[in-house]
Amino acid sequence: MASSLRRALARSEYAELRLDHLRAADVPAALDLASPHMGRCVCTLRPRGEGGRFDGPEAERISTLKLAAEYSPMLLDVELRTLARRPALRAYLRRAGARVLVSWHDFASTPPAGALRSRLAAMSRHSGHAKIVTTARSAADPARVLSLYASAGSTRLVAFCMGEAGRASRVLCLALGSPFTYASLGAPVAPGQMGIGELRRLLPPRGPGTL
Repeated sequence: MASSLRRALARSEYAELRLDHLRAADVPAALDLASPHMGRCVCTLRPRGEGGRFDGPEAERISTLKLAAEYSPMLLDVELRTLARRPALRAYLRRAGARVLVSWHDFASTPPAGALRSRLAAMSRHSGHAKIVTTARSAADPARVLSLYASAGSTRLVAFCMGEAGRASRVLCLALGSPFTYASLGAPVAPGQMGIGELRRLLPPRGPGTL
């Protein structure tokens, strides 16, 4: 992991640490290794039900999220559903001073514009950082997701679409105000995700950040 992180940060301003791709027993050591770079990292521990790989007990996942928060990452990705259901976790993260990236994914479709705006409003009540990612089935779907930037207000929003129909939205979101976008260092981890080399070729020199 250490070598992958160094390679990622050599090619990008930021990196995402997918803690759910590690064995639970290896997470503390991985956080220690990444500690010097945490100011440039988003930590994610996604359960299978939310499209990730963590399949252990939920109590263990919550404990690991709390541990990751203690390392003060640039952002700690926590799902909207998790935050909504766990007030004790919300309180813990506030006390820890964690910068939470509230995330919500739709792996099947893209909801109507009104539903997306309502979702963003709910997320903004938990944090000033939000991530909304849906699945594009037509050219109209990315347009609806990208329209969220007009109503984001002070929320630092990352919003784009997965799937081939949504590939362009991964780049266009940067022009609309997204603080960063996501690219793969190796094999894509999401449908339609670009490799970092491909994405860099589409961006101007010293363009906005990528993950």
